[in-house]
Amino acid sequence: MAQEPRRPAMTDLASLKALAQPRRQQILERLTLHGPATSAILARALGLNTGATSYHLRELARYGFVEETDGATPRRERWWRAVPGDRRFPPRSRQSPEMRLLMDELNHQAYAADLDLFERLQRESDALGDWADAFPYSRGTMRLTRDELAEFFEEYIALLDRYKRAGELTPPGARPVLTRLLAFPAPDAPAPSHGVPGTTDETDAS
Repeated sequence: MAQEPRRPAMTDLASLKALAQPRRQQILERLTLHGPATSAILARALGLNTGATSYHLRELARYGFVEETDGATPRRERWWRAVPGDRRFPPRSRQSPEMRLLMDELNHQAYAADLDLFERLQRESDALGDWADAFPYSRGTMRLTRDELAEFFEEYIALLDRYKRAGELTPPGARPVLTRLLAFPAPDAPAPSHGVPGTTDETDAS
């Protein structure tokens, strides 16, 4: 299965500012999950007016996050789709102070929205039918070097790419599944010496 193209790390502040706008995050997520849409469709779905969605779409397109595509109707409407790809950001040590502020805001918005959606779906799981049991999660601890952690992350991305496929190849019964990964060094926990008893690597999964 062909992998999506990997892009250079985003360093342009204007692009990050365009991406960090909360409404644009909602629009991009909607297009990613539900496919191409017009500004009117997005406005109804997100509770905005078409003028606002049109503006946000133009800004997202300006920096390559969305693009125009063929419409689902013969009428002359502008249809938009999310541009796929492996979007990367510079490591924190290479970010300017302004970029760090933008990245912190972007991450805060994204993960707050993820957690809110996860909790809401759990509360409303009865409406999901057989998918009510489809909430796998894992909390684990590993002892890795920085290079090993980077390798682990690339293997995770490769695993995601293995399961991504075009719409026409999607089997019956499939639905969009959101995946999220967080991995970070434990605070005030220096790596133990080899052979120290009483140390374990643990994983909680469901």
